[in-house]
Amino acid sequence: MASTKISLVFFLCLVGPCIGAGTTSAAESVSSIVTQGFFNNIINQAGNGCTRKIFNTRDSFIDAANNFPNFASSVTRREIATMFAHVTHETGHFCYIEEIKKRSRGRCDENVEQRPCPSQSKGHSGRGHQSLGLDVLRQPELVGSNPTVAFRKGLSFWINSVRPVLNQGFGATIRAINGMECNGGNSGAVKARIGYYRDYCRQLGVDPGHNLSC
Repeated sequence: MASTKISLVFFLCLVGPCIGAGTTSAAESVSSIVTQGFFNNIINQAGNGCTRKIFNTRDSFIDAANNFPNFASSVTRREIATMFAHVTHETGHFCYIEEIKKRSRGRCDENVEQRPCPSQSKGHSGRGHQSLGLDVLRQPELVGSNPTVAFRKGLSFWINSVRPVLNQGFGATIRAINGMECNGGNSGAVKARIGYYRDYCRQLGVDPGHNLSC
């Protein structure tokens, strides 16, 4: 799971986000929620030494999201706040292409993948190749060289493993992404994720809801 969750990483309130107090809104298009300004406010916080931050762009995220019509047609502001809170934490405001501290080599299991593992010289960038419509397993370098592929890979994990628990609150999404942080495992990381989430809810004009911690 850890090698799959976010490749740059880039992971909804299923009934819609809350605007102000107690009111809800219908789903919106991804492009109307993730504006260039919202994206820039995140990525511009990466340090000047993060030369790879130019790898990730708002347009590549939108292109990736549009490859998942069910996601693109039902996304809400609360889900975007949730997703980008986790992505910000995992990648240092998009400073890194893959999640911080991730070590991908040696994670490939041919019995699980049911396909040959890539050579050690290439490493392994996680699963999800079938949903991407291309052979990421045999060409893992695509994730690190194509931003749309990277976002598509992250979205694949998000849709399959995180989205189903969105209606349980932000804390449930922390557990789905990195359960080891919960129950005192890493309270600092949990606090950081919640801080980003609250900030993005504020920027997007939505109520963060309940059950924020895991």
